[in-house]
Amino acid sequence: MQSLMEKDNEFSKSSSPSDIHLRVHGRPYCLDRKRLIARSGKLAILLKDHKKGELTYSFKDIPGDSTTFDLAIRFCYGFELHLTAINVVPLICLAYYLDMTEDHSPRNLLNKTLNFFHLKILPLWNESIKAFQTMEHLFQQSVHLGLVDSCLDSLLSKARLNPRHLGEPFKNPTHDDNSSGTDYRPNARKRLFSLDHWQSEDLTSLSLRLYDLALSKMIQNGVPSEYVAASLSRYAKKWAHVKITGEAVQDCKEVIETVEKLLPDEAGLLPCRLLFEMLQSAIAFQACSNCRHGFEMRIGKQLNEAKVEDLLIPSQGYAMEVQYDTDCVKRILKNFYANYTSSDPSGLIKVAELIEDFLAKVASDVHLTKDKFISLAAISVATSIETKRYTDGIYRAIDIYLDKHNYLTESEREEVCQGLDCYKMSPEACTHAAQNKRLPLRVVVQALFVGQLQLRDAITSRVDDSANGSQKEEVVDGGESEEVRIEMEKMDNRVMELENECDIMRRQIEKGEVKEKGSSRWKALKRKFGCTSSIHDYNNCQVKKKVHPRNGA
Repeated sequence: MQSLMEKDNEFSKSSSPSDIHLRVHGRPYCLDRKRLIARSGKLAILLKDHKKGELTYSFKDIPGDSTTFDLAIRFCYGFELHLTAINVVPLICLAYYLDMTEDHSPRNLLNKTLNFFHLKILPLWNESIKAFQTMEHLFQQSVHLGLVDSCLDSLLSKARLNPRHLGEPFKNPTHDDNSSGTDYRPNARKRLFSLDHWQSEDLTSLSLRLYDLALSKMIQNGVPSEYVAASLSRYAKKWAHVKITGEAVQDCKEVIETVEKLLPDEAGLLPCRLLFEMLQSAIAFQACSNCRHGFEMRIGKQLNEAKVEDLLIPSQGYAMEVQYDTDCVKRILKNFYANYTSSDPSGLIKVAELIEDFLAKVASDVHLTKDKFISLAAISVATSIETKRYTDGIYRAIDIYLDKHNYLTESEREEVCQGLDCYKMSPEACTHAAQNKRLPLRVVVQALFVGQLQLRDAITSRVDDSANGSQKEEVVDGGESEEVRIEMEKMDNRVMELENECDIMRRQIEKGEVKEKGSSRWKALKRKFGCTSSIHDYNNCQVKKKVHPRNGA
């Protein structure tokens, strides 16, 4: 018997008067007429009127490539075929196209390849994935022949039986109630049942059209959402990362939009960091607004897991005046508050501190407008209304903003500081604010006033503690009590004076008289209340962004 190489050469050489000349996929073939007629109904009809010479029929829409056609010709010549997951689908489509069916011949190529597909390919996950991949370029024929549905059903049944085929989820869903939301390690218990020599063919190797079909079917038929989400995140990471440029950008846009469409809405399926990466890809590839909104909503549901680096989303567009996209962060923040239903305030506190850190980061951007800064600060300050905590972080961000935007007028600085509440600042922050010449005069006066109140409260607390201790120990020191009483009277008088000064300041500010008299009056107040130390830069001050982790009064 001739070798396959010899037979390949014979396909392009004339060997008998009955040979027919064909040109398929740009290649010339010289083939035995009788063999073709015996195996292919389509060629039998075409050759009926071409007893000699070359067949001029155009084979433009013939499935497969030249390798596929060679395999079909080998079958016509009686050779045994080596079928694989890669070549079986193109051969099925070609056999159907050439009418190599049971109606034409008992031993036909279509039955042979279909049997192999159903018996050797579909029972195995990896082989099904490989065969499914080849349907991308033969999609319509594969749909018509039922191959696409057969592959989808096969993949679905295996994924429902063992969802690990989609890859490990980012955290164990059975421990959601006890999880802090930060452990995204794969499920170690399920990994114990895997075999070292076995590795599942990855769904992420599929084209977007086929991947969409596979994941949609799995979602509709109850494959666990944590496995679906894990697969989608890997697909996005592989095919839609922000380093892609050129013509591939349009493909990436379609990928990220499809991933968002398929991604389950449940919170906690993916780390917040990965959701931010997907959002940045959606922004970079100019995905539709629904896509971006979908990622923002999902991030908003678990924003308390984020870090400040996640919020630093680069601004996009031709006129990138600001460094970071603060509007996007604002929308995410609103989504968080809209979806936060827990009675535990810890999540609110984490997000408030997160936004304070974010404000401190973006405050140094000279292009950040006053209105954008104020709107973000206002949302963060609103959180503190429901929680007892110091707002030193807001003060720190405002101080940085005023330092980098020193061209602001007094009234504009008043606007920037409108969300600052000295009553919710730590004593250290109030002390710093009372000596901060970047602040508008009203805020400095309020900081002085609050500082004196805090001092009075501290003395009162010590007196109460001392009195309680004296009662327990039955020890009364008359001289010391008299000294404390005198000091308290002095403190009350100073607070009353300060209240009067604050009232005068307020009226002057309302009348616009501060500009002329404010500086001298400010110095006088500092002398009166002992604030005569020099002005320090905030970064050199002892006040940190979180002076007191404990709750404020």
